[in-house]
Amino acid sequence: MSFVIFVVFVFCLRKTRRHELKITSLSNPHIKAVVKLQRGQHRRQVGLTIVEEARSIERAMAAGLKVEEFYLCPPLAPVPAAGVLAHQAAAGGAAVFEVPPEVLAKMAYRQKPEGVLAVVRVPRRTLEELPLGGKNPLLVVVEHLEKPGNLGAILRSLDAAGGQGLILCDRRTDIYNPNVIRASTGVVFLLPVVEAPLEAALAWLRARGIRLLAATPEAPRPYTAVNMTGPTALALGSEHLGLSEALKAAADELMAIPMHGLADSLNVAAAATVLLFEAARQRRRES
Repeated sequence: MSFVIFVVFVFCLRKTRRHELKITSLSNPHIKAVVKLQRGQHRRQVGLTIVEEARSIERAMAAGLKVEEFYLCPPLAPVPAAGVLAHQAAAGGAAVFEVPPEVLAKMAYRQKPEGVLAVVRVPRRTLEELPLGGKNPLLVVVEHLEKPGNLGAILRSLDAAGGQGLILCDRRTDIYNPNVIRASTGVVFLLPVVEAPLEAALAWLRARGIRLLAATPEAPRPYTAVNMTGPTALALGSEHLGLSEALKAAADELMAIPMHGLADSLNVAAAATVLLFEAARQRRRES
């Protein structure tokens, strides 16, 4: 253990009386409870998830999320971020535990844990809680999404392009799956993500005058010919199922990403990035 981590970690333990200093047993109730969070159904039932990287934990804290428990493995922990995070978690009322590598490996969702792990209480937002952020919001609507990594990558691109939020319809994955958190680098905590039935999402968009632009390979116009400068929601579907007929029928305009090779479409996260940065380009030009 580095001197920096040791000093900060010991300090935060003294300041918070709820701690056990060390957990070394795989059968400890705290460890068993964290292991159960590897299952999506259980995460949704209890409203908690696992966050495993220092940057993602920082972003969860920055978003005001409650850290319930914080686990530190000194031989693997990044310096000095781990000690600082431990102190911040303790100051927020979290229980902080030190664990050896084999115990952290049992709890961790990823194969090579970084040395820190937080159990975080996650928000459940409704459409009415989705902020629009100005007169020209840029949103993403995703339908039938299956792979957590794709959802995380879309959120990362949405943040980079200056978007305001994402609506997930007919989901096939958990918003706070640890792989979503990892792929988004914790952006999932900073950008509002709402799960809603398609009809409710369409009604919400219409009521606010937000144009729905749907990406589909059979569309007659390329995405570069579509105006994305006003209030806009970009709709994408999974590679396997694509967009539903109901969503395509409700769209204000259909658009395609031209393909010049053998593949007939892009990965959904790659397609989202292309569309989002075209929207950002058009908005810069108009400003």
